[in-house]
Amino acid sequence: MKLAKRLNRLPPYLFVEINQKIAELRARGEDIISFAIGDPDLPTPSHIIEYMCQAAHDPANHRYPETAGLPELRQAIAEWYEERFGVTLDPSKEVLPLIGSKEGIGHIALCFIEPGDLALVPDPGYPPYSLGTILAGGEPYFMPLQEENDFLPDFKAIPDKVASKAKLMWLNYPNNPTGAIASLDLFEQAIHFARKHNLAICHDAAYTEVTFDGYTAPSFLQIAGAKEIGVEFHSLSKTYHMTGWRIGMMVGNADMIRTLFQVKSNLDSGIPQAIQHAAVEALRGSQEHIAERNAIFQRRRDKLVNALNEIGLKARIPKATFYIWAKIPQGYTSIDYAKKLLDEVKIVVTPGIGYGKEGDGYIRFSLTISDDHLEQGMGRLLAWHRRRR
Repeated sequence: MKLAKRLNRLPPYLFVEINQKIAELRARGEDIISFAIGDPDLPTPSHIIEYMCQAAHDPANHRYPETAGLPELRQAIAEWYEERFGVTLDPSKEVLPLIGSKEGIGHIALCFIEPGDLALVPDPGYPPYSLGTILAGGEPYFMPLQEENDFLPDFKAIPDKVASKAKLMWLNYPNNPTGAIASLDLFEQAIHFARKHNLAICHDAAYTEVTFDGYTAPSFLQIAGAKEIGVEFHSLSKTYHMTGWRIGMMVGNADMIRTLFQVKSNLDSGIPQAIQHAAVEALRGSQEHIAERNAIFQRRRDKLVNALNEIGLKARIPKATFYIWAKIPQGYTSIDYAKKLLDEVKIVVTPGIGYGKEGDGYIRFSLTISDDHLEQGMGRLLAWHRRRR
């Protein structure tokens, strides 16, 4: 058996390793508290589940779905974008439902990247941006996101010879893993850069609805001309706690929508229709749970940031996402420090190196943990800190 050489370039997916380690420790009877994975602990709102159950009983939804998604869902996505961001979309040409946004993020490189081509990828950043590029035969060029620049890319620092070989540029705000936010000015700069170098822009906007302190996150597509050169990926996972149902969307440039549809139509059979109907209910139904959910995450954020700062980990207070990006003491790698917390405190965090070279020196905590486990985890950290003083 001879496997494809491209697999040798892929590291194990970060959360697969984390889950395996947690399972091993728990199998030995260890009481482990995980702050590692950004999977909302709060359930999908009940009205969405009820609608899905009703749709599941309809035999029409037992058959193969269409890759392009139900027209009603595409229309609901377009309506949501109009109401939320003031962005007008043609549901027949500028909207494509996805089996979770990760699926589209991983496949879009197949539409643009040839062997030897580059994609501009944030570092630290969500791993599928670079992994999709590698699977397509290209090379990621990493744009450093550094704390002194508020974790924003510096487009002027990208050499012209790199930009000339690049086909795609990835952006992600609000940002995973740093929690950073971007202004419309940053998106305007990105569009100017993309036009200059004939690039397509892919913006991952999965966390626009997880915001705090009165902050409202913008869409990249709010900028005039954005649809001419780019698309935006969004998801129902974070907004409606539908991670397990796997449904998201790509919206924006009609040519980019068409090319990803071409790939998808040859690789998948679409989203189960009962889930699509539930997504319509989510987008058109009550949105009251979003503010209630954000209040819970904000309360958790404030408690955890205070605890981390007390033990000497420097943590910014994020205005969006449910992540805390904490700077670790000098003398440790992020993996070393994460192992230390696992061995000595019995808590799991995500080492920053898993998001790229620039992520070393940081660890990520997720707020998607029950209040009881949050309190236990903070208590362990504070007690550990007191013992070491």
